[in-house]
Amino acid sequence: MIATIEASALARWIGETALVYPVANTAHVIGAILLVGGIGLLDLRLLGYGRGISAPALERAVTPLALAGFAVMVISGSILFAADARALAGSSLFIAKLVLIALAGANAVAFRLGRPALALPATLSMRVMAAGSLILWIGVVILGRLIAYF
Repeated sequence: MIATIEASALARWIGETALVYPVANTAHVIGAILLVGGIGLLDLRLLGYGRGISAPALERAVTPLALAGFAVMVISGSILFAADARALAGSSLFIAKLVLIALAGANAVAFRLGRPALALPATLSMRVMAAGSLILWIGVVILGRLIAYF
């Protein structure tokens, strides 16, 4: 399957077009900023930072940005993967990044489904999930950057 991805028209286009890879890489970073920035702000609010800011209003403001960032990362990440599928598929850092993304996604779904509304003060479970979210998404970003060097 990996060989098929690398031999695809998409992979050839990426390899033959000088700007595709750097644009996709830049988009991936911008997506990470939107995703981790948005989620991070809400997580920090649930952990007690910015008590003067309404958590429900903050959630309404940052959730669309975080979702847009995630969509940008999926699209740009697919382009980046297609360009170097064999190396990435064999990278323990890349696999670890995917595991952290899955865990962070599961945490986000559990957080959304596990509460009727965002009420403050945050419960202990909400604070634990917020702290876990911060740790997981920061880990995703760190692993993503390390992939380029190892």
